[in-house]
Amino acid sequence: MKRRDFLRLTAAAATGLSLPPARGFKRPSTGPEMTALCDYMSAAKARALPPDIVEHAKHHILDTLASMISGSELPPGQAAQRYIRANAAQGASTIAGTALNASPVEAALANGVMAHADETDDSHIPSRSHPGSSTVPAALALGENLGIDGAHFLRAVTLGYDVGTRVVMAMGGADFSYESVLSTHSIAGTFCASAAAACVAGFDAQRMRWVLDYAAQQSSGFIVWRRDVDHIEKGFVFAGMPARNGVTAALLVRSDWNGVDDVFSGPDNYFLAYAPKAATDKLVEKLGERYEIAGTDIKKWTVGSPIQGPLDAIYAIRSKQAFEAGEVKGVTVRLAPSVAEVVDNRDIPDICLQHMVAVMLLDKTASFHAAHDKPRMQDAAVLKERAKVNLVRDEELAKLLPVRVAIVEIELNDGARLSERVTAVRGTPRNPMTREEVIDKARDLIAPVVGAEKSEQLIKAVYEIEAVTDIRTLRPMLQRG
Repeated sequence: MKRRDFLRLTAAAATGLSLPPARGFKRPSTGPEMTALCDYMSAAKARALPPDIVEHAKHHILDTLASMISGSELPPGQAAQRYIRANAAQGASTIAGTALNASPVEAALANGVMAHADETDDSHIPSRSHPGSSTVPAALALGENLGIDGAHFLRAVTLGYDVGTRVVMAMGGADFSYESVLSTHSIAGTFCASAAAACVAGFDAQRMRWVLDYAAQQSSGFIVWRRDVDHIEKGFVFAGMPARNGVTAALLVRSDWNGVDDVFSGPDNYFLAYAPKAATDKLVEKLGERYEIAGTDIKKWTVGSPIQGPLDAIYAIRSKQAFEAGEVKGVTVRLAPSVAEVVDNRDIPDICLQHMVAVMLLDKTASFHAAHDKPRMQDAAVLKERAKVNLVRDEELAKLLPVRVAIVEIELNDGARLSERVTAVRGTPRNPMTREEVIDKARDLIAPVVGAEKSEQLIKAVYEIEAVTDIRTLRPMLQRG
């Protein structure tokens, strides 16, 4: 035997296990959950939604677009723009808050980072994720590329919330997030964005299976993001990467790539790799009855979620008895230990509880500008009030998780003690914001970047989204100039 022939035989033997299946190999059947989920996904484009869900979807779309626009001026947003200018090709998709356009994949990445450039965007407690900041950028980027209408866009966004959150809830939800080093935010976001993008593309059930397969292969991210002090990596992990992944998955399948028919069951499946104790029936639990977009929080205050309750409490206390910051002797805030850890004396203003309480005492509110004014963290007046704040890690409140209860007690110089217990933060499903509150928040975020006139145009367009014949008509309202 010649040496060349010997090498060919040994190479074939060495790689034999990685060869594709022989002709006639039988594909594993798809599980009932995958069948039901993909049938539901493929029908979403044309499925009418209940009126209350349509209203919720409009709130979340506006809130996320506003977060993208305001985020364009923050360090993560600036980082996203540097990436686009240096690397992106021209395309049909908008980069919010700028005059830039890019390809769908790159636009989804940039807008996702902007949407979670801080703690402004929505959050879904059962899945420990921020679904809007990946879902809306993905649906918008691909929707502009394909020229879909507003009703299609709204339904795609709503589907994204339903799918990605259920994947993490099947994995164990909040319990999984506390036990694992994996990031539920990026996992849910990738499946949210992939489902939304697949709906934008109008795939049938078979192609939906392949999109979920490519979403699973891209599922990544772990909680080392907690070390990030500039929110740039966090913006990427929570939203930019998932939005990019979702558009990529849809574009691969749109380019006639096939894949595994059921990545959620059978040998070597996704849940065996990530969450062996997963309850896969939760993938389709009350699908079409319980819409996760209606169970997603919108933040009244543009700060980290654990600070929402304390600010609500101070606002409520002050509405009952007016006082000035100078009259305050001390403020005690009680939170569950794991919740308090996230916001205890952080370097970033909008996720530093002590700083934001001081701002609330001085300003009697907490505007977007105030929550992002880092130099003010060294202001003497703020430091004086901050010194009055005592954060207590209360083990009793840990028993109530995942509901984040906050207790605030304010002691005045005259000895009076004022207290408030917040069990349902404003903007949560149990204490929802009104349409006007959502609009007021959006104006505060949008108008300083693109101007008051465009702000009003965008708000009107979102609440009349069914009349939008081409989602690309939103571009002038989303951009400067």
